[in-house]
Amino acid sequence: MNKKRISIWGSTGSIGTQTLDVVRQHPERFKIVNLVAHKNAEIIFNQAKEFRPSCVILTGEVESGWHSRFHDMDVRLETGPEALITSASSGSEDMVVNGLVGAVGLTCTVNAIQAGVNIALANKEVLVMAGDLINSLLRNRHVKLIPVDSEHSAIFQCLQGESPESIRRLILTASGGPFRSRSLDELKHVTVKEALAHPNWDMGAKITIDSATMINKALEIIEARWLFGVSPEQIEVVIHPQSILHSMVEFVDGSLKAQLSVPDMRVPIAYALSWPDRLGLPFGSLDISKLYRLEMIPPDPDRFPALKLAYQVLETGGTAPAVFNGADEAAVKAFLDRKIEFTQITECIMEALNRHQKIDNPSLEQIINADQEARDTVQGFIRLMK
Repeated sequence: MNKKRISIWGSTGSIGTQTLDVVRQHPERFKIVNLVAHKNAEIIFNQAKEFRPSCVILTGEVESGWHSRFHDMDVRLETGPEALITSASSGSEDMVVNGLVGAVGLTCTVNAIQAGVNIALANKEVLVMAGDLINSLLRNRHVKLIPVDSEHSAIFQCLQGESPESIRRLILTASGGPFRSRSLDELKHVTVKEALAHPNWDMGAKITIDSATMINKALEIIEARWLFGVSPEQIEVVIHPQSILHSMVEFVDGSLKAQLSVPDMRVPIAYALSWPDRLGLPFGSLDISKLYRLEMIPPDPDRFPALKLAYQVLETGGTAPAVFNGADEAAVKAFLDRKIEFTQITECIMEALNRHQKIDNPSLEQIINADQEARDTVQGFIRLMK
């Protein structure tokens, strides 16, 4: 069996390091050819020493001494954002694991698809910002995009062997984050430390904050619409605090399919890497005797208004989803920098959407411009709030 050639974008982050855990378990199946990170040279150097890729890319500033250290290991080090864009266009791999955070992953994903490379997508912002454009490219290039997010992976698994016409609705589960039982008034006083303390998942700071506001689930609603070709009305969200049942599909005959597993991202990562096969994993299986309680609770729209915003953004269409995403990234950064309160994150997004003049059927350049416009709007709005 030929080894599948894998590039990992964001190799030092949560998705990247867990992808390497999976590859470690099956060295006979996979070969790492490129590792990409922003500026954590020490960690990516150790990864390169173990996995021996052809190339390492650091998109941020790098001290000059690192070039010789990688050269001595016979690994090429390239630096700067353009290095990733160029690498994405090369088609040197069979699959890219896109574990980047935020809008930065969009252009290089477009380039990889145009180069005929399959995508294992954990960077949900790609489809949120440009779902229609991405789907058109996937069809034209006959490229596969496999979701890595646990919820979308669950739906993807439930739909294997099923026809699109048989879907009645998709049910995305949400843990509810650390604040599922707090009142709206209490949410106004949430600290950064509290918001970063997710009860079930170990994720990066931005995704953890998005989970606490449930903006993460709003983004997943938009992503699911493009991944599975359903209407927004066919997508629902329930809060499932245990994070054992990752999502469900209801079919037209009333049957439900659900995917259950331990809350470990290496499970959906492994499925994306090996699909349509499954890999043996040592990361733990469910103890069925302990599954005495699987709660399903409807989310409170007053405490988590981002969910309603997702449907409004999908109805508006055009560049509105890119504005939603860009405004969220800017607002989350401001919250992490302690410039705004927790509940003001959603207020910033609403302000950016209200000010935006949407463009229908946008080009990639127009999508990127809308994203930047949203960030600028949020920064200006924050200055007015002070």
